[in-house]
Amino acid sequence: QVQLVESGGGLVQPGGSLRLSCAASGLSLDYYYIGWFRQAPGKEREGVAVISSSDSTTYYRDSVEGRFTISRDNAEHTAYLQMNSLNTEDTAVYYCAATIETIGPTTWEYEYEYDYWGQGTQVTVSS
Repeated sequence: QVQLVESGGGLVQPGGSLRLSCAASGLSLDYYYIGWFRQAPGKEREGVAVISSSDSTTYYRDSVEGRFTISRDNAEHTAYLQMNSLNTEDTAVYYCAATIETIGPTTWEYEYEYDYWGQGTQVTVSS
């Protein structure tokens, strides 16, 4: 059974940092693209970043480019999202997702591209 489990969320002040983790089981992470999504209250879920399975190509949404970094450690079956310079607009539930399909810069933000999802972790940015 495939499971993705996020952790690392919490309450942080504006300007602070958090690192989210996505631990995978039941699949060989090496072969999967891993995406991070988020959903703020009253808003639709949106793509944050994705990392490819092969050469670790990454894509980011514009609003997090330069502040967030997605990475992966296949040996540890874990993907990460390092979030720096957080602001109140980053407050959301963050989800990781996985797909074995090849996705690119124009499709990585579509939820239907992903086969497996975690349960989410809350990130709250507030003073």
